[in-house]
Amino acid sequence: MEQIRISGDKEIPFNNQVDYCIGTGRMGLALQKQYLEQLELVQKYIGFSHIRGHGLYHDDMAIYHEYFKEPSVFGSSFSQIGTPKMRSSKDGGFEPIPDDELGETFVEYNWTYLDMVMDSYLKLGIKPFLELGFMPQELSSDKQTVFYWMGHTVPPKDYDRWCDLVCATLNHLSERYGHKEVVTWPIEVWNEPNLRGFWKDASKEEYFKLFERTFRAIKALDPNYRVGGPAVCGGSDEEWISAFMEFCHDKKLDIDFVTRHHYTTEFPKDEGHYGYAELSPQEDGFANLATTRAIIDKYEEYKGLPVHITEYNTSYIPNCPLHDTNKNAAYIARQLSRLGDYAQSYSYWTFGDIFEERGVPFSLFHGGFGLVANGNIPKPTFWTFVFFKKLKNPGADLTEGKCVYKDDNCLVMKYGAEYRGILWHDNIGRSGTTVKRSFLFDTESPCYTLITEHCGESTCNPLKTWHDLGEPANPSPDQLDLIRKTSSPTVKTELLSADSSQTTELSFELEDNDVVFFQLKPVTVKSDRGYDYSRVMK
Repeated sequence: MEQIRISGDKEIPFNNQVDYCIGTGRMGLALQKQYLEQLELVQKYIGFSHIRGHGLYHDDMAIYHEYFKEPSVFGSSFSQIGTPKMRSSKDGGFEPIPDDELGETFVEYNWTYLDMVMDSYLKLGIKPFLELGFMPQELSSDKQTVFYWMGHTVPPKDYDRWCDLVCATLNHLSERYGHKEVVTWPIEVWNEPNLRGFWKDASKEEYFKLFERTFRAIKALDPNYRVGGPAVCGGSDEEWISAFMEFCHDKKLDIDFVTRHHYTTEFPKDEGHYGYAELSPQEDGFANLATTRAIIDKYEEYKGLPVHITEYNTSYIPNCPLHDTNKNAAYIARQLSRLGDYAQSYSYWTFGDIFEERGVPFSLFHGGFGLVANGNIPKPTFWTFVFFKKLKNPGADLTEGKCVYKDDNCLVMKYGAEYRGILWHDNIGRSGTTVKRSFLFDTESPCYTLITEHCGESTCNPLKTWHDLGEPANPSPDQLDLIRKTSSPTVKTELLSADSSQTTELSFELEDNDVVFFQLKPVTVKSDRGYDYSRVMK
């Protein structure tokens, strides 16, 4: 077994943006109690800066309303557009009034639910990464929808009204929360327009029109707003990003960032309510991300432009059992160690399992995207994020850290005299072997405390507990309590002494899908008068 020497002299590139952004189901779900409870748990342990999701303009947010002024025998009245307007027919019944006979159209905005959602986010210390979409029904040019909740995924019937809606939204948010604050919120135009389900006919021409009109409207409002796109997913990402950059170049659009998505499994195989997906090789995904950087940097005016991965996970479906496993946690650990090499931020999809793209889930563990399962149960991947956050924000009493060692299965940071690190054992398939890692740390103090937190299939596996209880779709309160008790890492401590050469040796054994966090921190034992721990333990 190779022993790796760790000193504080080296500094390895490591861009840790684990906490910049997190994904969410559609915005209207933020009106639910369990949604906010899950977000509160995530914020307590990880503390994301931004949150991004669909449905800002979906009808359950009730923002956009059209009215027309219709003449009647009782005088003029205002009626809401959305249901057919009727009049008496010649046969004594009723018939709809044709659109071309309706009066002048008026638009009103209702900010009631938007304010509730934003207030809840900001109270939890998280601000929006605004995704502009989907289309309000009354502004839609077609009936095409996506998901169980029927989000309209079509261009607007009137681009002026769309731009007015976007600007009115930003003006309202600025009035309520302060312009200096809101102007810092990133703005992304639409979601995955390269897929027909998310954008009618996956038309580049129509999306580019939407982007340009929206971009120019926002920049006319205030050029300091940060606007980007095209938020494409894999498959045709290279084609779309190339075309998008060429379009922006030709139109001289001074975009602020480029967005894309990143999922890393093969096509799923459906069985009942579930889709089973195999992981893709990690290097394939990283190579694909590198192409985005290369495409952008071909243009002198866009060279070095920030890239935001506004969605990533292993599987791209919300019913993939992989998401609930320790295997997912170990795979994501390597992702978090390297995603910062390719993007300024990366937003895991999603923070919790209150999520309804394919309907309300039938069971507690259903392969949802979330870091947190319903019942406020942290999944193993939750702890991967917690561990990486501890590398980024070690606490106010420590100096700023630097990465002193990094490989495909390990990261070590140094903060003054303290070391922190993460180790993981990820495989696409099970290896059936135990990996042993040995390190020799250059240490500055005579005595150290070693703290380890172990997230593995034998130590932190709520999915197994649920399975052992008979896989109850809707566990009782007692069952939920038991499952929660098995959803936390095992914590161990040890008091170590540095040897005469001021080095400290650490060894770790990792089984399949283990993720281990450790701290090696200097300590001074200050025993109370007369207290002898060794005597107590005899």
